[in-house]
Amino acid sequence: MSATSLLHTPPLSLYVHIPWCVRKCPYCDFNSHQKNGELPEADYIAALLRDFADDLPYVQGREISTIFFGGGTPSLFSASAYETLFAGLQKCVRFAPDIEITLEANPGTAEREKFADYRRAGINRLSIGIQSFDDGQLQNLGRIHGSDDGRRAIEFARMAGFDNLNVDIMYGLKEQSLSSAMNDLQEAISYNPEHLSWYQLTIEPNTEFFKRPPTLPPEDELIEIQDSGLALLAQHGYVRYEVSAFARDERRARHNLNYWRFGDYLGIGAGAHGKITLAQTRRIVRTRKKKQPGHYLQAGLQIQLAADSSTLTDCFNAETAEITHEDIALEFMLNALRLAEGFTTVQFEAATGLGFEAVEKQVDSLQRKGLLSSDGGVIRPTHKGQQFLNSVLEEFV
Repeated sequence: MSATSLLHTPPLSLYVHIPWCVRKCPYCDFNSHQKNGELPEADYIAALLRDFADDLPYVQGREISTIFFGGGTPSLFSASAYETLFAGLQKCVRFAPDIEITLEANPGTAEREKFADYRRAGINRLSIGIQSFDDGQLQNLGRIHGSDDGRRAIEFARMAGFDNLNVDIMYGLKEQSLSSAMNDLQEAISYNPEHLSWYQLTIEPNTEFFKRPPTLPPEDELIEIQDSGLALLAQHGYVRYEVSAFARDERRARHNLNYWRFGDYLGIGAGAHGKITLAQTRRIVRTRKKKQPGHYLQAGLQIQLAADSSTLTDCFNAETAEITHEDIALEFMLNALRLAEGFTTVQFEAATGLGFEAVEKQVDSLQRKGLLSSDGGVIRPTHKGQQFLNSVLEEFV
């Protein structure tokens, strides 16, 4: 690292993974597991609290600025479970006064009273995985909900008092036409969510779609869908602040912004990842917890049994690894270049501890190709760079 660079301690977020779902979707490559029988809700919440206590040294005196419940399907858990978790967390860490707490919800698990209970528990942002309002496409995607379930979920969220709502919509679905894709997006916009995540279906390894891929629209049609969708979103006041994230009235997802700005986050729960800056030792480490829910719960039990002995170990941390100097620049770029706001050289050096000369050659090359711009000292992708972001990022590998 450059001797002139200052590695600072950034804001801290918390990611909580709930690994169970009703049914695994064929496109999903997340750590999710189909539930069989009653969920071990109380045991899992207790394990999460022990997991957090295990990670407490990483907090380094900071408050938690955002919390995000991802999955799986976090809306399978009750509001009382989250109340127990919040109470336990706040015994050992401060929540920011304006903390953003997001919960991912599947329309197939949406209930009017349940959503109201989530709001009373302190969850103040919902992210609803609609994906499509076309019943045929929902069936193709293996979703457990129908189009009317999606509409009701949005209605329940508003009735419960949620005024910060994200709706997930996919495009590039099986044999999807331009008009069908725009109908989905237009209907999502009609509900006036504060935030929209609009992204292309991709076929990931280790998924059912990878083994038996659906027939997706050709590349030229995907480009037409994207261009038309971007124009429609802009027309209705949605600002594209990240590759697939659009917000009205500055209601950007603060939790995700912290990721993309190379902030710190603790990850608790089965398979959860974390990224922590240790400024005093000028190191950045990543953590990853045990992936299988059964193994994760067993690790929590081991910590409980060992709590009064000298054999207490880092049971939840299946892996803790330092990010090498060679990888830090790439990791920063993987996040920062997704944002329309870009970054400055000062932000790069403070976040990575590296001098800007570590990436200057690549940045200059990408500027000459018209993929990056540098206006007023701010480096960001051009429109062309956003379209070919993977090619931009490959320059830093």
